[in-house]
Amino acid sequence: MTDVSGNIRASFPVFDQGPLHYLDHASSSQVPDAVIDAISSHDRVSRANVHRSVYDLAERATAAYEGARANLANWINAPSDREVIFTSGCTAAINLVAQSFGSLMQPGDEVIISELDHHANIVPWQMLRDRAGIVLKVLPVDSQGILDLSRLEQLVTPRCRLIAVTHISNVTGAITDIDRVVAAAKSVGAAVLLDGAQVMGHGPVDVQRLGVDFYTGSGHKMYGPTGIGFLWGRGEWLEQMPPFLGGGEMIRRVTMETTTYASPPGRFEAGTPPITQAAGLNAAINWMRHQDWNVIDQMERSLTERLLNGLSDIPGITVAGPQGLQSRAPVISFSHKTIHAHDICEILNLHHVAVRGGHHCAQPLLDALDLAALTRVSLGAYATTEDIDAFLAGLADAIRRLG
Repeated sequence: MTDVSGNIRASFPVFDQGPLHYLDHASSSQVPDAVIDAISSHDRVSRANVHRSVYDLAERATAAYEGARANLANWINAPSDREVIFTSGCTAAINLVAQSFGSLMQPGDEVIISELDHHANIVPWQMLRDRAGIVLKVLPVDSQGILDLSRLEQLVTPRCRLIAVTHISNVTGAITDIDRVVAAAKSVGAAVLLDGAQVMGHGPVDVQRLGVDFYTGSGHKMYGPTGIGFLWGRGEWLEQMPPFLGGGEMIRRVTMETTTYASPPGRFEAGTPPITQAAGLNAAINWMRHQDWNVIDQMERSLTERLLNGLSDIPGITVAGPQGLQSRAPVISFSHKTIHAHDICEILNLHHVAVRGGHHCAQPLLDALDLAALTRVSLGAYATTEDIDAFLAGLADAIRRLG
């Protein structure tokens, strides 16, 4: 165990409960003590609804909620915290854009998604196509499960209004070449949405440098609580977009005849927002601020290399996606020629190794690769060499028992 991962691991109480090699970070990260304490403290001494009450307790809750928004805006280098909308997660954020930005489109307008995407960035656009008559185009992957960006030139036309793709694949760990996507979109005046679910747990993001128009993330994949995520959108787009949900908080004036809406971000946050979760997310961001992400990145790359080398020594294993470290995140999925992914996961659990098997909410990608299921190993900042070695030993045991 390296010093950095050992020190980080000490902050996560889940590792005090007994043997655990947690390699399912892409599904959900664990939470440090600081986040658990912040959630508990908020509900002990600051729990109230936000924004309109003037008593001290409510003002503390409002300060916690809006403070989390400002902290998140700073973490992703958003030009303004008014461009950050809290949602229940990444899926809700993408649905918001599909519903609201989508309502600005006309029949025949085009949206481009990809075979690499999570279902959360496929289904909302199919629903928009069926509802509004837009044309949905699909950017394919190559034989290694990497986006074939050479097809952009064919797919992008003057009717393209949005390209919505994943920043990092939740299956293969492939990192999308964002510059090429943004250049293609801007050549016809289209917007770009990035699904950042698999990015936010690996350090800070700079939405201005990326040059995109919408960016989404989930709290539970960035060492924070479940039930909260975010949409960042350029102010000029958010001002044009109608609300997604109606109710309290999102209005300026309501009569029995009509309603006028609040400015963003309130326009898109109908009802009581995830206040306690925001306090937890704020603590998660503060925890991440105190980490050395250059060191963590080097550690994750070293562990990924150790894992890929170990898999390459096992007959019958095929790794999906990038075969080396270039343009990949620490998310590695593989198949075995005869053993189903779920069976491998069950044997690994006997070795206290937590990994995920199945289609990973990416059935079109698995169809493109002609696969039914994959076993996925994904690393967080607390991953160690012992975790990788335990996984490889458990996998060898699974093959010995089932192969």
